[in-house]
Amino acid sequence: MAVLGLKLPTERRWVELVKKDLETTMSTHAWAEQKAASYAISLIVRFPQYDAIVETMSALAIEEMGHFRQVYQWIKKKGFTLKPVAKDDYVNDLWNFVRKGGSQEDYLMDRLLLGAMIEARSCERFKVLTQYIHDEELAKFYRDLMASEARHYTTFIKLAKQYLPAEEVDKRWKAFLDFEAEVMKHYNKSAEIHG
Repeated sequence: MAVLGLKLPTERRWVELVKKDLETTMSTHAWAEQKAASYAISLIVRFPQYDAIVETMSALAIEEMGHFRQVYQWIKKKGFTLKPVAKDDYVNDLWNFVRKGGSQEDYLMDRLLLGAMIEARSCERFKVLTQYIHDEELAKFYRDLMASEARHYTTFIKLAKQYLPAEEVDKRWKAFLDFEAEVMKHYNKSAEIHG
């Protein structure tokens, strides 16, 4: 599919679930933004020796918390309640592909590509929402976020290529895309943002 190289599109049944339970979609989306901010901070903590990671991820963390706040404001505007944070099974499944116990370079690459993958799928989901949400103001909000997620995706890829050989990053990214396609076969079953 065309969206950032993802191999499986979101299925229409996810859209139907979202239409029935937008409150869950927006709550899990809010928490996904908070987790993205935390993830950016974790990269700073884990890789403080890389100046570009510290600079870029500190800005990203602030931006993601801004998105959390915006989604929370939409939740209130819609008369919804922010549901308690829940685990994100999709992200947890992707973590299984991150190499652990190997070289620092492999771990850095996989952590950056994991970030890119989550941003790419979020971008794709936001595009779907812009097409099927009947509230034009909310659809515009998701269009704006879609552009932001696409930028974040490229940010993670660029950082990986700044510190690691580009051909290795490209090869590993293709493997991530294949893995994510397998993971996505088990989703589109709940109204959660990554459900």
